[in-house]
Amino acid sequence: MNDALFDWDDANIGHIAEHDVTPEEAEEAMLGDLFEYDFDSEEGDEKRWSYLAETSQGRILRVLITMRDERMRVVTAFDPPRHQKLLYLEMKAG
Repeated sequence: MNDALFDWDDANIGHIAEHDVTPEEAEEAMLGDLFEYDFDSEEGDEKRWSYLAETSQGRILRVLITMRDERMRVVTAFDPPRHQKLLYLEMKAG
């Protein structure tokens, strides 16, 4: 795990594990080809961004992050519904 770029603890590691996503997959997706899907400034005091991204194994994920200091904190990561996967593939194809 890249502790210089990402903020991990037992809480967010455990949460994404419930969706069968590893921290390494979430990081790989966030460091690859990604497309901003949504922005939510209404979640408490934290701004949150949602991305559609892909791992090197071809797994498309939806990853929701917030920023903590200069590091990305993965709030959740999961397999998106089919229509979002198709949207990602369309955006990636240009």
